[in-house]
Amino acid sequence: MDFAHPSSSSKVWNCIYNAVDFSGIFDSQSRQPHSRCMENTRVALRKSITQILDQRDRTNILLNGFAGVGKTSIAEEACCYFSHKHAQKGVAIIPTIAYQLALAFPRIREDIVKALENDSSLLPGKSHADQMQELVIKPLETLRFREEPCAIVIDALDECFSSEEAARLVTLLTDALAGPSLPFIHVIFTSRPEAHIRAAIPSSVHEIFLTTCDEDTTQDVRLFLRASLDKTRTIHPVVFGQPPIPWPSEVEFETLAFKAGGLFVYAAMVMNFISGSGHHLQERQELLLREKSTVGADIDQLYRQIIGTSKDPLAHCRMLASIIRLERPLPLAELQELFCADKRSLDMMLEAFSPVILNDGAGRVEIYHASFRDFLKNPLRSKQYHIDHLHADEYLACCCLDFITRQDSIRTRAIILSPSPYPSVSCVS
Repeated sequence: MDFAHPSSSSKVWNCIYNAVDFSGIFDSQSRQPHSRCMENTRVALRKSITQILDQRDRTNILLNGFAGVGKTSIAEEACCYFSHKHAQKGVAIIPTIAYQLALAFPRIREDIVKALENDSSLLPGKSHADQMQELVIKPLETLRFREEPCAIVIDALDECFSSEEAARLVTLLTDALAGPSLPFIHVIFTSRPEAHIRAAIPSSVHEIFLTTCDEDTTQDVRLFLRASLDKTRTIHPVVFGQPPIPWPSEVEFETLAFKAGGLFVYAAMVMNFISGSGHHLQERQELLLREKSTVGADIDQLYRQIIGTSKDPLAHCRMLASIIRLERPLPLAELQELFCADKRSLDMMLEAFSPVILNDGAGRVEIYHASFRDFLKNPLRSKQYHIDHLHADEYLACCCLDFITRQDSIRTRAIILSPSPYPSVSCVS
């Protein structure tokens, strides 16, 4: 989907363009690369969802499951228009959906523009219900004879909204898009199994619970892990030779697969850790195998292991806790300035946890995977690596003072070194 500004001078269109949260768009640059399902994985589940969407009966879906089971990846396979959990600004959700619909169906763009011309208070002042009616429902009525169904995904419903907000949003979308004068549009919600979300979901929504225990999921994680290890072995001929020697051993692979259980995020973190730049692959694998697991899918143990292998675990934990405490995510360059004393540790930490930290190199940096955010906040999970809010805020305050001091020093040096603002005067006898 093209994000380029539409070729129009319409000031009215600028209103909706400026109201869009582009981090919540389906193919947003801030979420590259997309976490799509690997080929030949989640086959039965994807087929089941496709069958529901093809029924053309406006059935909506809730993908319900614990963090790390792959809800977002599955939803993206079926999605056409997306509002992702990175779009934290609730006020932007309807304009973001309307904008994507207008790009996909240019016929409705003028209807959206007319709605804003008729009522300039729609953005940002009117309610979600009013915005939905004027910017989405009425324009979509011109597509009522479209046969091909499409889907809108509201990802991480439990992370973005309170119970009251979630209930209002779910009701608004499911009721408004059910009208007989509209094309076939399905809504796919994803959420962890939170009680307030379950209570907000109408009984008419088809719920699919994703578990880490069923055989299909476990086999899919094994397939992902095996394919990723084989790829790593192939692209490192200096380490494994050409043709590459077998690696890892069957016993080692079975141990890694058991540790991963049914969590795709676990397998992704394992591969990221093993193949990290500047490290010996086999040594990193041995580090993971060294600590025995009595249960599978113990993501907390993996997070603690990765933190423990750093040269300065405390610095990593302080920065991670501080990033969570920031009022808004900062771009990487600003974080590097803020954490100047720990800049190298910051870069290493972002690399080590890249599967669960959003960082495209240019945009904002945030801990977006719920499993890692919950791990850092809960002392029973992070254990010796827990940094409470008080110490995180203290560290942030010290970093801010250090930044201000450095900026003052730079300005002072600039004044001292700059040429005199007054012209030199020479006397001629």
